[in-house]
Amino acid sequence: MWAKVTSIGLKGMEGYRMHVEVGSYVGNDSFKIVGLPDAAVKESKERIIAALRTLGYHLSGQKVIINLSPADQKKYGSMFDFPMAIAVLQSLHELEVIVPENTGFLGSLSLDGSIQPVEGMLPAVLAAKRLGIQRLYMPFDEELPVLDLKPLEIIYVSSLQEAIGHLSGQWVPPIYKEERDEKFRSIEYLDLKQIIGHQEAKHALEVAAAGKHHVLLTGPPGCGKSMLAESFPSILPALTKESLLEVISLYQLSQNSFPHSNMPPYRNPHHSASGVSIIGGGQYPKPGEISLAHHGVLFLDEIGEFSKKTLDMLRQPLESGLIMISRTHATITYPASFILIAAMNPCPCGHAGSTTHYCTCSKKQILAYQNRLSGPLRDRFDINLSLRPIDINAAAHEKEGEASIIVRERVEEARKRQYNRYGMEVCNSRIPYEILLSKSPLTDTQHSTLQRLAIKNSWSNRTQIKIIRLARTISDLQASPTITDQSIWEAIELNEV
Repeated sequence: MWAKVTSIGLKGMEGYRMHVEVGSYVGNDSFKIVGLPDAAVKESKERIIAALRTLGYHLSGQKVIINLSPADQKKYGSMFDFPMAIAVLQSLHELEVIVPENTGFLGSLSLDGSIQPVEGMLPAVLAAKRLGIQRLYMPFDEELPVLDLKPLEIIYVSSLQEAIGHLSGQWVPPIYKEERDEKFRSIEYLDLKQIIGHQEAKHALEVAAAGKHHVLLTGPPGCGKSMLAESFPSILPALTKESLLEVISLYQLSQNSFPHSNMPPYRNPHHSASGVSIIGGGQYPKPGEISLAHHGVLFLDEIGEFSKKTLDMLRQPLESGLIMISRTHATITYPASFILIAAMNPCPCGHAGSTTHYCTCSKKQILAYQNRLSGPLRDRFDINLSLRPIDINAAAHEKEGEASIIVRERVEEARKRQYNRYGMEVCNSRIPYEILLSKSPLTDTQHSTLQRLAIKNSWSNRTQIKIIRLARTISDLQASPTITDQSIWEAIELNEV
């Protein structure tokens, strides 16, 4: 007898419809899995046989062949145990129900017939929705929020017996309520009001948060670069349900533990990290730090100490929001849309331009240090901040700065204006330039002023576009429907090195 059941295969974050085809024939006892299975998939044979025997089903005198189609795609992991077991039961006439092709199955089997969640199951669920699967059987995972992905209907089952009962119309699954989402609370990031002084830098970070602009912080050691970067996630809006699930999916694929929070992720890799750990890849490609920072912040402290090769590999994801990893057996694409905050000293000793410390570096050393950041990469920073040490005694008498929650409210309002203007959830730094200008055209005076300054300062086209994008974000924070003259001059100051 021949049977076919639907499941979901993964190639990175991209899913594809996979068919589990089973043929069972009378003959010598044998059980074979084909279709480029990895070791974990091959071991499914023993788990399936043991689980079926526990439930009273026997494969004596049967020759079973399982084909995982498409046969030219490599299959990884143990989440195909469940669909293979259902297909085997159908082929043996032990399950006399017709399973629609748009019904999928995901999960790993235990020897007692219980169904267990596995790493990487969430991206498969999201892929199932995109592929038009109407019903999905899977185990409930305590580490995930309750999934409400209509029109996809999710049936949570804890054992093979429950799945058989539901398919036969003899068992009703429990209902899991959204109360479990209370586990996903906010992370306590460093509050902006805890940072003394740096009012201009704080405003620049507010602009960066509102428009998702990349920031380069330059200054001597101890001036507050790292503290400003650590406080930056506290002014970002919370993740939407879809964004949260996408971030958790990437953490699952990388086999990293996800901090149970709906706040944007914050990644801070050390400068000794390898290029593969930051960009992603490996023999069996996994997401790197730039993908784990998706919808959040990637902070590269002492960016000049990272290898030049690693830094130059950031150029593609900074531009496209994606990273494409090519290997011999596959080409995999992971999302990597993040805000890059980078910090570096002005020179190797860190005191170039200081009025309180003597710089021991030669001009050649300073130039070589600055050139560690290539021109094309440096050009991708929208905001360039040059910081100076704060006089704590003088700053103590200043008025306390705003709390992060107040700044975050302004950022959220600015983003809503952008979403309404463009008709989709995209910010000024990521919207195509043609759409940006069509929605917010410059006046003749503004256009001629920019052209004159561009000729005078030898600005590239990218620099001019960055200034217009920054000006649009500053105007959004001011609730202005058009780009103001003041916002253009402020954008020029933020962009100047």
